[in-house]
Amino acid sequence: MNKKITAAITGVGAYLPDYILDNDELSQMVDTTDEWIMTRIGIKTRHILKDPTKASSYMGSMAVNELLEKTGTNPKDIDLVICATVTPDMIFPSTGNMIAYQAGCSNAFAFDMSAACSGFLFALATGSKYIETGACKKVVVVGAEKMSSIVDYNDRATCPIFGDGAGAVLLEPNEEGLGVIDHLLHSDGSGEKHLHMKAGGSLNPASYETVANNWHTITQEGQAVFKAAVAHMADVSVSMMERHNLSADDIRYLVPHQANLRIIDATAKRMGLERDKCMINIEKYGNTTSATLPLCLWDYESRLKKGDNLILAAFGGGFTWGSVYLKWAYDGGNFLK
Repeated sequence: MNKKITAAITGVGAYLPDYILDNDELSQMVDTTDEWIMTRIGIKTRHILKDPTKASSYMGSMAVNELLEKTGTNPKDIDLVICATVTPDMIFPSTGNMIAYQAGCSNAFAFDMSAACSGFLFALATGSKYIETGACKKVVVVGAEKMSSIVDYNDRATCPIFGDGAGAVLLEPNEEGLGVIDHLLHSDGSGEKHLHMKAGGSLNPASYETVANNWHTITQEGQAVFKAAVAHMADVSVSMMERHNLSADDIRYLVPHQANLRIIDATAKRMGLERDKCMINIEKYGNTTSATLPLCLWDYESRLKKGDNLILAAFGGGFTWGSVYLKWAYDGGNFLK
């Protein structure tokens, strides 16, 4: 009898721009302070891609290059590249297509997935299906965001939150019961009014009016988003634990979307987890949207052991939210950054 094939993460790569925007510099740009940002959000610094000739595909391809080098993978052996992003280089071609080209994945097909801050989860679940069905042997899932390109740095409610960066994982078949075990994914379009970018699509294409009205930047109703994020991220994470009879002791790490430290703490509390069982790097990178989860895995890779139980959880604009339960497939300490 054939063993069930699962999609295991076999490596993680990342890229962060060199320029670091800290709270002191930000407070000179907009009416805010380090204390205000740290108290309400938990962010100290964020990386910004300053080069106007580079965008999400550049960061994504750099993350993929590191991933392929670390894992000793020939880029021509990659079958599929999925890029989660809400800051594509352009409407078309897809940023995934450009990443595959720039990283030398010449035999791969590629596409983008847009689910805001839940994008990496949705892309990971999608990529896992290509592995499980046998359609692909090597799948790269990338989260890449140049959030600075859609942030209004005169808006104190949103500009402290976001940063730029990219993270990527390699998925390969596994017959040991390791890798992606389950996923719970949700969306609710009624949340659109609370978190969106009004212009740039087919409803409000670029015009003098849209630019003058600053409709090409993030619009957020903070309290409504915060309330929904706390409820949904916690609910879906607890539901995943219940589906698999997992206790807090069974979980090595919660891998939460890095939007707000209070949301992370609330989710962990509902799950019965102490903070030392949460991957947290929001203070260094801020909210890199679809890149937050792979950047967490990259930061904590050396602490992970084969068989560790991880629950990934995210909440994003639109609204979108979900969780993925996976068993880690290798001893991360074997990879030295």
